[in-house]
Amino acid sequence: MFLFGLGDKKSTLPTPSEALPGRSKTMPIPSQHYVNGNSMKPPYPENMEVAMFGMGCFWGAEKKFWLLEKGIYITAVGYAAGFTPNPTYEEVCSGRTGHNEVVKVVYDPKIISYETLLKVFWENHNPTQGMRQGNDKGTQYRSGIYTYSDEQQILAEKSKTVFQEELKKAGYEEITTEVISAPEFYFAEGYHQQYLAKNPNGYCGLGGTNVSCPSFN
Repeated sequence: MFLFGLGDKKSTLPTPSEALPGRSKTMPIPSQHYVNGNSMKPPYPENMEVAMFGMGCFWGAEKKFWLLEKGIYITAVGYAAGFTPNPTYEEVCSGRTGHNEVVKVVYDPKIISYETLLKVFWENHNPTQGMRQGNDKGTQYRSGIYTYSDEQQILAEKSKTVFQEELKKAGYEEITTEVISAPEFYFAEGYHQQYLAKNPNGYCGLGGTNVSCPSFN
């Protein structure tokens, strides 16, 4: 995003001892999703499942998923896969928390599949760039899939293998996406939530590879 200069973006993850201490207080956020009005915080309806992805600037990433509409209960942006509890945006941008900018997707698996969400993930960013996404540079812009079940883990790994082959055909390098069990999710500040719905002309640095992800299940 545009709030900090590129020189401030760190390209290596801190160790736990180097990370900022954070705080115990959680981030206040709006009670309802700006786009569909559903409750932002759990408990969610019993039939819902959760997915989490990091694919660059989380403003644009979140929009890709709420636009799916059918089967999506809520989307939320936040920070995950770092060390600092309840970090602020400024702290994450400093590179001293280890967190990634992520989007959490709460969805109804009877209406929309996890495979569909993975396809959106792979096709809407470049997963070969390491600690950056386009002009957005830093550890918070790394590509990541954070799984909530063994089934999600298997499908994520399978999709990564299949998409890697397609990327190679198109001349791209190796995928750098981390695929790990979902760490704790910390909501980002309220103004970040559904940012591009509130600010339709706002910044979005997301860009895909123009490579389609084939079926993998």
